[in-house]
Amino acid sequence: MCSIIQESSSFRSTIDFASKGAQQIRLDSNYKSFAPNGVSKISLQRIASLQIRRIVVRAPTWVGDAVMSIPALRELRRLLPDAHISIVARPGPADIFIDADFIDQVIISQPGFFASIRQLREGEFDLAVLFQNAFVAAFTAFASQIPFRLGYETDRRGPLLTTALPLPSWKNERHESFYYLNIIAELERQLFGSSNIAAQPRFDLAVSKDREQRAKELLLENGRSIDKPLAVLCPGSVNSRAKRWPAERYAELSDRLIEAGMNVALIGSSGELEVSQQVVSQAKHQPILLTGQTSVAEVVALISIADVLVTNDTGPAHIGAAVGAPTLVIFGPTNPLTTYPFSANAQMIREPPDCAPCMLRDCPIDHRCMTAITSEQVFQKAIAMVEKRALQLSG
Repeated sequence: MCSIIQESSSFRSTIDFASKGAQQIRLDSNYKSFAPNGVSKISLQRIASLQIRRIVVRAPTWVGDAVMSIPALRELRRLLPDAHISIVARPGPADIFIDADFIDQVIISQPGFFASIRQLREGEFDLAVLFQNAFVAAFTAFASQIPFRLGYETDRRGPLLTTALPLPSWKNERHESFYYLNIIAELERQLFGSSNIAAQPRFDLAVSKDREQRAKELLLENGRSIDKPLAVLCPGSVNSRAKRWPAERYAELSDRLIEAGMNVALIGSSGELEVSQQVVSQAKHQPILLTGQTSVAEVVALISIADVLVTNDTGPAHIGAAVGAPTLVIFGPTNPLTTYPFSANAQMIREPPDCAPCMLRDCPIDHRCMTAITSEQVFQKAIAMVEKRALQLSG
């Protein structure tokens, strides 16, 4: 368990669940050397014999990317088992790490450059690991006087980092989790001369029994029996309309699943409410509409008790993979090599035309990559996954 720090008008309030703490040791000034422009030129190799006691990790911006950084965070914990590891994340992505056993503290960031600097300075961190690619992430760590700052030299921020990594040549050819793992591999090489990063990324994410119970209560509050199998559908996507399988297909799928004796719940952020309402309006049987009504933490818990999750290529796909839920992801314009759900319980469904993957946010033609996938195809795959799960649970 970890502690969660939430900024407020009084700067912050702290909810301590169980923080083991660690005495902060600042690095001796003899290990620092500065270029004329004030940018630290410290090499991590110079501190291999020192203890890094306090680490801050800047989480990726999007929920799905935050989930895909889990293997790297687990490797960071392996690498420095006694360090106090904090993660700074936006509201939403921060919820991913509530029950995480590989970090000590979640710091919820709020808009405001100077507030962010003050927050990091209070942490007295020795090392900043930047999974986020933005310039401001590096500048904030630099302005906070964190001695060691590690990340990719994206967005012209290389001079602000003490270890700036070039973008890997394989970035668009391997799963996104390896993009974050590469940062930790470099840290390990800098500190110990070689890297022993696990070949198979470990994604598993814990959900407490209390959160699972709250997810079941959501079903009861919406008049559904918890004895029925649960299908969770995510018909939206925040940053791309082209990734959305048509709402009428989701409506048809929802009807088929309900007719097969299942509960169906629609999830998503408030920005995806319109498309979920389209699904509801076109469905013969009414699914539970939870879109925009739940936190990311509640969505994670709901997915963890689902018998099947059907989703577009968006954040919940990676949540499903991390919590071990049977997950079916509908792919269209995006690259499955980099964002497929990394789980033995997950499957993809796609009917790619010659133009896919185009990576466009809006289709300029007829959305053929998505319209080629029928509700019958998805229903049959989803039902097969539900039946397989039932067999697994029955022993």
